[in-house]
Amino acid sequence: MSLDQVRSIADAVLYEGYLLYPYRASSHKNRSRWQFGVLGPPHATAASFGEEPEMEMQCLLAPHDGPAAVTVHLRFLQLQVREVRSTGEDGVEVPVGQLIVDGVPVMSWDEAVEREIVLPALPLGEVTDAVHEVPGGEEAEPLTDARGVVAGRIVRRRQPLAVRVRARAVIDDGYVRLSVAVRNEHPEPAATKDAAIRSSLIGAHLLLRAHDAEFVSLLEPPAGAAAAAGRCRQRRCWPVLAGPKGTTDTLLGAPIILYDHPEVAEQSPGALFDSTEIDEILTLRVMTMTEEEKAEARATDPRAREIIDRCDGMSPAGLQQLHGLLRDPHRPQPAAPAGPVADVRDVEPAAFDTAGAPWWDPAADASVRPGSDAVVIDGVLVAKGSLVRVHPSRRADAQDQRLVGVTRHARTNPGPQSAA
Repeated sequence: MSLDQVRSIADAVLYEGYLLYPYRASSHKNRSRWQFGVLGPPHATAASFGEEPEMEMQCLLAPHDGPAAVTVHLRFLQLQVREVRSTGEDGVEVPVGQLIVDGVPVMSWDEAVEREIVLPALPLGEVTDAVHEVPGGEEAEPLTDARGVVAGRIVRRRQPLAVRVRARAVIDDGYVRLSVAVRNEHPEPAATKDAAIRSSLIGAHLLLRAHDAEFVSLLEPPAGAAAAAGRCRQRRCWPVLAGPKGTTDTLLGAPIILYDHPEVAEQSPGALFDSTEIDEILTLRVMTMTEEEKAEARATDPRAREIIDRCDGMSPAGLQQLHGLLRDPHRPQPAAPAGPVADVRDVEPAAFDTAGAPWWDPAADASVRPGSDAVVIDGVLVAKGSLVRVHPSRRADAQDQRLVGVTRHARTNPGPQSAA
């Protein structure tokens, strides 16, 4: 499998918080945009509010017959200061917050540049511990009006970064427990919040590829690996299987907790940089912005301009597509009277309640009859009103885990909700 197939997920992690709705520089929450995966400079003062400099994750691999190895990809954003300078009549440049050129505003802003450090394939019996340098830099871009007169310049600056990557492996119950640690080694002190974030790794995450080995799910490990999986420890980085369901050669170590094989919904037309929100909600919010607000957002950042233009150009059909989709409904089994309590495992407890809206559209699928349909779960026929005892899977969230062992009544045909 190509690593590019998981980059859409990795990019969602990378750009989480890059620019938050309402996508304007004047928005208060965009003054603290960087939320996840920030590895701050180790010599930051308390006044700088710098993040911890290190993250580490542990994962399990099952080697094949050949020489097993792992390729480690470290991806992050390097902050880039975009400073707009106005050129006066005397030719002297002065930094400004905004410069209007031919009626179009250009703003000073903090951008970010994607970085990726790829380590050579590491045999699982070896250890690596090396510091990698990420160069800084400065580039300038003239701002000229329609007559060719230079009105100012955009100057972009980046601080150099240094990052240490350590990897080691040990045998645990016949599996290989691999530890990968990443640490910001920036040598200089940071006394302010701006100084700290400008020398940080932002959105840092790991992509691992296994060679002659396969990764083991830590969320749903096979029985023989459960004890070893329980001994894996994570610090600000959580590993999940990545790529199409059923594949085990790629792993994503993310600064947020995900399920195995996470996906970006095919209905999503593009990044919105606020992945804890819903595309439809954010798109509707953009549509409520005034033309003045949209102009400010477009001036804030090229990626913000893309969002505004995409939302402005969205057709009614495109917006409707964001509203949601039910996929792969399970066909109901013949109805039967409520019998013994069914131990319902690996489900969403919300499926078994006495209230709630239908999960299907009766006009689109008249074959579903929630009042009488039933489904077999662990040899027991379950229909509306049946007693079920809930056993959420390891993938369940904290709210679901509170209902472990609780007995409830099924509200409708459990259909697709009981097949989690």
